[in-house]
Amino acid sequence: MSVIQIPAGRAVLSGNLTIPENAAALVLFAHGSGSSRHSPRNQFVARTLNRAGLGTLLFDLLTPEEEALDIYTREHRFNIDLLAERLVHSTKWAQQQEETRDLPIGYFGSSTGGAAALVAAAELPQNVGAVVSRGGRPDLAGDALPKVQAPTLLIVGSNDDIVIELNEMARDQMRCEVKLEIIPGATHLFEEPGALEQVSKLASDWFVNHIGADSAER
Repeated sequence: MSVIQIPAGRAVLSGNLTIPENAAALVLFAHGSGSSRHSPRNQFVARTLNRAGLGTLLFDLLTPEEEALDIYTREHRFNIDLLAERLVHSTKWAQQQEETRDLPIGYFGSSTGGAAALVAAAELPQNVGAVVSRGGRPDLAGDALPKVQAPTLLIVGSNDDIVIELNEMARDQMRCEVKLEIIPGATHLFEEPGALEQVSKLASDWFVNHIGADSAER
């Protein structure tokens, strides 16, 4: 794993980049509200993707100063345009690095990061090959939803009733390949035994099937 710095306009974002040997693709993580690249849930998912031959980039969507302010004001965590802009900057950064520039790209978004991933994917249709949302708020992507071209997997816990409904509404607005997977017995954070393992397996399979084959054919 490499600790990296990503220039994003006036901000500099810290990230952790892991590229397995013969990596087939690179998945950028967009975490949710009040979280960071140190999220144990996203790190767990990232390790599963790494074992499947996928590179991962976990990075902070907010600077330390913005994060400190957000704890009190919550003004940034629902600023989907800002979060998506940071994800776009990070995607372009990855496409300029020798180690990652030839890898197909996917997004893994959690909570509000799910919306940011979809907005960024809509903005970069030629660059993003697949999206996975875990307990996400894709509804917050708004007008971007019908513009998303990347195959999208929406994963929600069966006990996360309101979020299921919001994901169903978002799915119905999307025109790309989109699938909603509901994990039985799971709540919003997938803390139940085995729930996060199911999320990780679904995400890994989705990325391998949709972007992992791209590099194998080149």
